[in-house]
Amino acid sequence: MRDPVVDAASEVIGGPRGRYASPPRQSWVTVAAVLSALAALPAAFGILLRVPCLRTGFVGDGQFWNACYSDLPNTYRDSPVKDGLAAFLQGGPEAATTGQPPLTGLALTAVASLVPHDGANGISSQAAWFFALWAAVSTVLLLAIVWFVASTSRMPFSAAHVAVAPVVALVAFVSADLLGVALATAGMWAWGRRRPALAGILLGLAVSARSYPVLIIVAIGLLALRAGRLRDFGRLAVRALATFGVVLVGLWVLNPDAALSAYQGWAESGAGYGSPWLLPQLAGHPLPNGAITAIAALGWVLALVAGAVLALSSRRRPTLAEVSLVMVAIVLVTGKSFTVQSSLWLVPLVAWCAVQWRDHLVWASAEAVNFVAVWLSIAGNTTPDRGLPAPWYAALSMLRVVAVLWLAVAVWLRARDRAALPAPAETTEAAVDAEAHDGAAPRHSHDGTAEADDLAGPLTGAGDRVLVRFS
Repeated sequence: MRDPVVDAASEVIGGPRGRYASPPRQSWVTVAAVLSALAALPAAFGILLRVPCLRTGFVGDGQFWNACYSDLPNTYRDSPVKDGLAAFLQGGPEAATTGQPPLTGLALTAVASLVPHDGANGISSQAAWFFALWAAVSTVLLLAIVWFVASTSRMPFSAAHVAVAPVVALVAFVSADLLGVALATAGMWAWGRRRPALAGILLGLAVSARSYPVLIIVAIGLLALRAGRLRDFGRLAVRALATFGVVLVGLWVLNPDAALSAYQGWAESGAGYGSPWLLPQLAGHPLPNGAITAIAALGWVLALVAGAVLALSSRRRPTLAEVSLVMVAIVLVTGKSFTVQSSLWLVPLVAWCAVQWRDHLVWASAEAVNFVAVWLSIAGNTTPDRGLPAPWYAALSMLRVVAVLWLAVAVWLRARDRAALPAPAETTEAAVDAEAHDGAAPRHSHDGTAEADDLAGPLTGAGDRVLVRFS
């Protein structure tokens, strides 16, 4: 499928490839190396964006006016993270207030243990050190995501959706979310490489860092149900559950409050920035926290139903990335909060879905507008005459919600309308297996349809065993 945005951009180097030109075969390693170099651009932009805050130590309203705010240094300064990993694992009432999922809390405190604590450095300097260390970690995680996507895609340059994503440039260094995103991406990569046991371990770690990878596990289960390969899914699910259990219970034994604080905080919280359920509060009529919790839970149910309909009733089996993106998008827009950094969850899925750059840029534009709007809205709490009025913030945040739904609908429609393509006559089972192992070549299933899923993994070549038809 030709991308009109890419075609137009290619005019500077001679225009798109002609009808009769032979496409060059490029190693995914070469492509990944090129994209890794390009990934330095959004990473550099993310650092430069926060220079004003680095100068002021991430304190005061300036971090909102300059749109350079980051959770990382504020978490270091305002929580026991700065006491280091040993204090975190020893437990106690003051060591359990990170408010992060278990693995993310462990990672934050482990990095905090590396911050220099000499007498000449005040808390602001230490917070800046913590931000710098996490920026380095996040950059490595970003490069890993690029390599995971490029190594499994038939079109390795699809990983450019990660390497040069505007969303990455804006929010990669706002929080530690990239840890969970990288682990989820690694789990999908392992599944695509036909390693369900490893995929289960990685996805279990991902769930212990961020909750949304549960949806990816469910997407794999739905597609495995359709293909009649539940045994492979069972291996993944058991290991994912066991891995999450080991992390959660292991931390709970040492520090029960730290293990559960993120989940308890979610259950007790109200509507946050980015959520549609914040709008009544902005209008002076806040919804009860219990009602918001119920709505958010219903959002998860809606996501699971939508994923099941897409996975089990499409004319042709959709890809793992397509089903996952639809479900993640629904959970994001119906959640209690829709933080700016949460959009990172979608970036690898956008790449694996090979979304048109037009749709990617429409979504990214809405993200950029919301990114500025949220900081101006927060700053307006202390300086109302300079901040963004509540009605304007409400409109711009809902524009972002619409853009995410637009992305999900575009992926849904393409998955539903994809027609089966005839497989070449010489395709054999051995060829299918060889192509699946290569990770970048087209695949074909035994029932004579082209295999569209770069992440099919153990499902490669399987026909449909469970298919739902709506009359």
